[in-house]
Amino acid sequence: MSYLVLARKYRPQTFDQVVEQSHITRTLTNAISTDRVAHAILFAGPRGTGKTTVARILAKSMNCSQGPTAQPCNSCRSCTEITGGHGVDVFEIDGASNNSVDQVRELRENIKYMPAHSAFKIYIIDEVHMLSTAAFNALLKTLEEPPPHILFMFATTEPQKIPITILSRCQRHDFKRIDLDAVSRHMAWICAQEQFDISDQSLDVIAREAGGSMRDALSLLDQIMTCTPGPVTHEQVIDLLGVIDRKMIHELAEAILNGNTPVVLDGIDDVYRRGHDMKRLYTDLLEHFRNLMVATLGGRVDKLIDLPAAEVEQLVRQARQTSAGAINQIFDLLFKQEMAIRLSPQPKMTLEITLIRILQAGPALPIDVLIDKLDDLRQEMGSPAPAQSPSSIPAKTSNPESSAPHQRPEPPASQARPANSEAKLMQPAAVTEKQTESERLVEEPWKRMIETISNQNPSLAVNLAKCEVKKIADQTLEIEVPGNGFTLTMIQREKNMAILRQVCEEIMGSGIDIQIAVNPDQHVNDKKKNDIELRDRAVSHPLVAEAIQIFDGQLVDVKLR
Repeated sequence: MSYLVLARKYRPQTFDQVVEQSHITRTLTNAISTDRVAHAILFAGPRGTGKTTVARILAKSMNCSQGPTAQPCNSCRSCTEITGGHGVDVFEIDGASNNSVDQVRELRENIKYMPAHSAFKIYIIDEVHMLSTAAFNALLKTLEEPPPHILFMFATTEPQKIPITILSRCQRHDFKRIDLDAVSRHMAWICAQEQFDISDQSLDVIAREAGGSMRDALSLLDQIMTCTPGPVTHEQVIDLLGVIDRKMIHELAEAILNGNTPVVLDGIDDVYRRGHDMKRLYTDLLEHFRNLMVATLGGRVDKLIDLPAAEVEQLVRQARQTSAGAINQIFDLLFKQEMAIRLSPQPKMTLEITLIRILQAGPALPIDVLIDKLDDLRQEMGSPAPAQSPSSIPAKTSNPESSAPHQRPEPPASQARPANSEAKLMQPAAVTEKQTESERLVEEPWKRMIETISNQNPSLAVNLAKCEVKKIADQTLEIEVPGNGFTLTMIQREKNMAILRQVCEEIMGSGIDIQIAVNPDQHVNDKKKNDIELRDRAVSHPLVAEAIQIFDGQLVDVKLR
């Protein structure tokens, strides 16, 4: 008898033996127990995850001599025929080679006949998405209302290619990729049955190469078992599969994080001399730094990183030794160069240049950290405030008269008004004196605060100078911040609020309640005022008036850039 590969020899024969698809096997078991099995079922998912296997188990459950039952006996005539793949009443059809409308018409003619000796006549169509559009249309009516003795089971890796009219007539079950630990445990059980000695580390490498496919993993395990009659070493597994050792990836990433350029270049050259693909090395490095970035975020690291537990712990330790900003910067630079590496005719040289640029770039700091460092450096050196001192910036108050008016072009002589008479009409003497006294009571303490703060934290003083004081009285300081997110963020930082409270207590006494409000419309109003000024300036410009007079035209609109 010819050799039976592991994927066929250890194919699950009951629902309990299916690996990591409990959400599907549980549903089908309950459907059989309650006699609610659909006449058309679609199994969708990645390759090698058990779609055809589950379809065969379901067929045995429906046609078993003790059934329908959720636990087929695997000993009766129907069960043994289905296990051997030559069942009289179970037809396994390849959708890729039987995709014409004539073959579907032949199927429609055959379903009229009763099963030979089983309860149901079952059609399992693998890769059903390969059927032609005409074949799908010919199957529609039969699929919707088949005879009571007919069951359809479809399997596909690309359900998006199946017409919606077919999908709506099927009960769909989506298979998921099998995680690395589950694949490793199943292969370890098979190796124990086969009395084959292999390390857990090697099984993890095989499982990683399989990419969530159990069939691929067992095929690779089959290949490794044939390479040596005795125990296989981890180095033999690495060489046979042609993969890069994870230890080498970890050491290369450690050298990148430490800025050790010679070690990085030696590591790349070592991988190249071993005959490994440089593009695969780049992909592994990119995935490693992605995992490091996830490790810095915390949370369910074991769920987001599909690696063995020991390697996840090693990743977490490596992430703790480096700042999250440095890891994010390296990952971002590597990701941006992915296209250049993938399309480069000399990937080794491109990879070396990319990593050298990353090592020479140095870690980038956030803007708020840079501002803090500049403030601390200025205080340590005792340098004077900048030439444009924040205290020299006039403070904004709620009174519009406190701010400097905008400079407008002088109107023509014919439109000029007596300034003194207008001022007298708008502001009587008593009101003017009262407003001046109110402004003085608000501006003086506020200016003193800004001057004091500018000596401790100039950046905070500049941001406070942009604000408007609404109230300084009754142990309350009310500040209105313009619609600028950066200004509000800088003021509300814990360190800056502590400085503001300290200065307020020194000038106004203890127990001051600081209230901060936001005025999002201020910058919008300023822009509108600026636009109006520009329009007025354009309309009153002599060149515009002269052009209108020369061409005998009229002014329609003024557009601002």
